[in-house]
Amino acid sequence: MKHQKLVIIPTYNEIENIPAMISKVMDLEGDFELLIIDDQSPDGTAEAVKSLQASFPERLHLIERKGKLGLGTAYITGFKWALKNGYDYIFEMDADFSHNPKDLIRLYEACAEQGFDLCIGSRYITGVNVVNWPIGRVLMSYFASVYVKFITGLPIKDATAGFKCYHRSVLAGINLDEIRFIGYAFQIEMKFTAWKLGFKIKEVPIIFTDRTKGTSKMSSGIFQEAVFGVIWMKIKSIFSPYRLNQNVLTGLDLPEKSQ
Repeated sequence: MKHQKLVIIPTYNEIENIPAMISKVMDLEGDFELLIIDDQSPDGTAEAVKSLQASFPERLHLIERKGKLGLGTAYITGFKWALKNGYDYIFEMDADFSHNPKDLIRLYEACAEQGFDLCIGSRYITGVNVVNWPIGRVLMSYFASVYVKFITGLPIKDATAGFKCYHRSVLAGINLDEIRFIGYAFQIEMKFTAWKLGFKIKEVPIIFTDRTKGTSKMSSGIFQEAVFGVIWMKIKSIFSPYRLNQNVLTGLDLPEKSQ
């Protein structure tokens, strides 16, 4: 059975990376489609995507947003678009090649062939598989996951990972309008919510390589959101039990088919 697969990549000033990333994903076996969500990049990222759409008219999609609105809201926009347009497997991925496009196939197979609902490309499931990061950032990332597990009980070694494959049932089962965070806490909140709703989660080991082109979007504000957001998530889970979204797709503010 052929599954529809959509890779969502948010972009802001990724002109140095996005043409090559599009080429790599389009060359993969399995007819992966791409949805680029660009936050009005001043460097012309969206224009570069448009110039390539003629080469992949049925597989390369673009949503342009009016300003820099945050990682989490970009993914929520993409998730709603994917659900509306009937995709079976929906992926999150960075534009900067820190995630190897070839690993999309491994994440897909873990969901489609092994029966998991959410598969995470994990930097820490088999040690510390990070290349070219300063040791301070490696430690911060690693111990952030330790902190998340200590506070929430979430049984995942790479809680902040942004390389994932969802079966559509996960995204349909989560009330996406109730997802609160927009930075790295968004990644934690999505995993925590899926776990609380009883979905089957697997971590797939990957090698994470720091970007060589463009600039990182990490900031102290994003890190603070994650630290305090984890506590908020734990408190919320005690007083407000997680329940599957019973009105799947009903009342969602869904974007129209992209250009």
